[in-house]
Amino acid sequence: MKKKLDKFDIGILNALQKDCRISCKKIGAEIGLSETPVQLRIQHMVEGGYIRQFTALLDPKKAGYGLIGYVQAKLAEHTEECLTSFMAEAVKLTEVTECYHMSGAYDFLMRVAISDMEEYSQILLKKLARLPGKPHFESFFVMTEAKRETGFAVRM
Repeated sequence: MKKKLDKFDIGILNALQKDCRISCKKIGAEIGLSETPVQLRIQHMVEGGYIRQFTALLDPKKAGYGLIGYVQAKLAEHTEECLTSFMAEAVKLTEVTECYHMSGAYDFLMRVAISDMEEYSQILLKKLARLPGKPHFESFFVMTEAKRETGFAVRM
């Protein structure tokens, strides 16, 4: 059983979501704890699965990905084997940065990071179309990024 987060845990998580390189000492000063309890709480939240990873967010364009797209996939078959096979193969593609099994008209939603439309065309023909389940795709491409948040408000 996971313990319920308290105000200190929430303060730590909010600080880490803004900057995962922030020191435990600085977090402690912000929330009213010393450095050691902050370190212990972070360790417990990692072990408890509250914190999945610490990461750096890159600028996609500077990393060579000038185009971000969202691809919806609708499978011809909806057996458990078909759905799990599609998902297992889709997440192996390096261009797929997110993959969700969805409710609604489409079965999956994938976020893809690519350099341009020519690369997407090649990925569609040589990788996506070969995924299990005889998928039908509908693609959408980001024209302007109005908001992108990686964190979210932590609830008690």
